Amino acid sequence: MNKILPFAAALVLAAGATVFWPTGNSSSELTAFGAAQAQEGEVDTSIVTEMALGDPDAPVTVIEYASATCPHCKNFHLTVLDQLKENYIDTGKVRFIYREVYFDRFGLWAGMLARCGAPRGADADPAQLEASQKRYFAIMDMVFEQQSDWLNADTPAGIADNLSKIGRTAGLSADMVDECLQDAEMAQAMVTLYEQNREADDISSTPSFIIDGQKYSNMNYDDFAAALDEKLPAE
Repeated sequence: MNKILPFAAALVLAAGATVFWPTGNSSSELTAFGAAQAQEGEVDTSIVTEMALGDPDAPVTVIEYASATCPHCKNFHLTVLDQLKENYIDTGKVRFIYREVYFDRFGLWAGMLARCGAPRGADADPAQLEASQKRYFAIMDMVFEQQSDWLNADTPAGIADNLSKIGRTAGLSADMVDECLQDAEMAQAMVTLYEQNREADDISSTPSFIIDGQKYSNMNYDDFAAALDEKLPAE
């Protein structure tokens, strides 16, 4: 399980483009940045679309907090989540919401890449929103599957380039990827919303889960299924 550490925000040069990047490794600095931006009214977090799977009217809602650079999150997504989708999400029992956690610049970049082309906010055409969410989870699957590969670079620019390759493999144009990774307004909104959600749900490690308001730490499939069955109405 990965413990959350905060960081501060700035713009840096990577892969030939200006990429939004909270510098340092201190979570308190990131918290201070997000709080200051929110208090000054400079950040519109409504532009960040909630990414979710399953029926919005499902009887149980699960919120996962995870980082694209967290090995335990990778393991959950490549093992447990597929079983949950088959038995609970795709069957209409569970609404699954994914919320990104940012340990470092690379997790933030991965989130920005996965959101590339997504509507800014929930007031989008339903078909466009559904398509963008499917693309988001498809890209995140690739990010987790290739986690050790894209993180295996000597420089931040190399990691940004590796992420760009994932985006292009997913069907995004090079220009589109560059534009998304340079979107400072979206990055600031993502960081601010992350801090608000982290504080509200008291998240201190990843992966963490909120199941109908109750917090759980990392679980295997059997334990997760048991927790869900306790919440589901009797059939």
